[in-house]
Amino acid sequence: MPRRPFYRRSMVRLRDASADAFALWRRRLLFLLGGICVGLAAVLMAKVADAAQAGFKLVLAVSPWIALVLTPLGFGLAALLALTIFPNSQGSGIPQVIAARHTRDPGFRHALISLRVAFGKIVVMALGLLCGASAGREGPTVQVGAALMAAVGRLTPERLPGLILAGGAAGVAAAFNTPLAGIVFGIEELGRTYEARTTGLIVAAIVAAGLTSLWLVGNYTYFGTARATLAIGPGWIVVPLLGVLGGLGGGLFSRIVILFGRGLPGRPGRLIARRPVAFAMLCGLGVALCGLATGGAVYGTGYEEARAILHGDAAVQAGFAPMKFAATVLSAISGIPGGLFAPSLAVGAGLGAHWHALFPEVSVGALVLVGMVAYLTGVLQAPITSFVIVTEMTQDHAMMIPLMVAALVADAASKLVCRGGLYHALADILLARADPAAPPAARTA
Repeated sequence: MPRRPFYRRSMVRLRDASADAFALWRRRLLFLLGGICVGLAAVLMAKVADAAQAGFKLVLAVSPWIALVLTPLGFGLAALLALTIFPNSQGSGIPQVIAARHTRDPGFRHALISLRVAFGKIVVMALGLLCGASAGREGPTVQVGAALMAAVGRLTPERLPGLILAGGAAGVAAAFNTPLAGIVFGIEELGRTYEARTTGLIVAAIVAAGLTSLWLVGNYTYFGTARATLAIGPGWIVVPLLGVLGGLGGGLFSRIVILFGRGLPGRPGRLIARRPVAFAMLCGLGVALCGLATGGAVYGTGYEEARAILHGDAAVQAGFAPMKFAATVLSAISGIPGGLFAPSLAVGAGLGAHWHALFPEVSVGALVLVGMVAYLTGVLQAPITSFVIVTEMTQDHAMMIPLMVAALVADAASKLVCRGGLYHALADILLARADPAAPPAARTA
């Protein structure tokens, strides 16, 4: 067979190279488009969440006793919508993202992170906050971000697990304006392994989402700039002390949520399974009672309360931390959509501030930051994410070493109560029920 002329061989190589370059740049543009969509969604969810909480406060201004009716009814309606109209929108959404990365079933993956689920997540999350749920918006932003990135990347199915990871990490970064925490969270919590091919996707998506958020709402620090310090001396005893308390408290929270996620044994479990909406209403009543006991301080995300405690603008109530803990547990086990980041930070802030009377030489700000990291680590069992995210949210780098120590102590204490991380344990439950062939996402307690 005669060989092709040189110019024809050159044209073929040029055409093949052009096709490869086009495919590469098309994928990169899709990733950037997905990141922009995640940034837009994060801003939208922040505005919707703030509006919902403001609406609930207006209702309570008429009479705080209205919560005894409104909160249970709202919880019941939110649970009903999550079960029937928007299945797989329950909870924070992070377990769904982890399960979507691990499953081998494309249909099940789509059911966990479809655009329908993302839309329902936003709507029902807002309904919960409108009725006083102790829940955050950051976890739901992870699921919405993963869904958007997966939808944009349908043309590259072989990269879908990486896209899901990148979308979830971008959701964290855009929700808190913490790009480094988004990267760390993507690797430490969502991936649990370092994937070199995925790292570029994560960074690109976070940059696109972060720039979009920056353009829409400007540069900001989530909790405002803190100037707390903790000098070497006797005051350092609070670091391991709060580390142990926060770790045990966070581990207890996770253990309770995992227990209800699996289903209680015996008759109580069967009753809850048969009457999930009634159970959600009962949880809503419990949240309303916690709200009445604290003058409404435990409703919502807890962002305003935590910020005020951190900057000394308000004294912490004696029962704020345990009541916020109880309200968040009830909101989490009720089955309504809602995240755990902001409420956990609020619990940690209250936990730290409670110790100021015993350690007056330590600033309230330092105690609050250590408490935040300790309790968040106890819940997530992701120590690096916890101290990085709190450092970025406050821009207080002088506290980084104490926060690292608190995170390490809290992680060890949490594992004494709950051996597996909360999100991965809940993801295992999802996979075991719907996709038994999938590998486990984590060792569960």
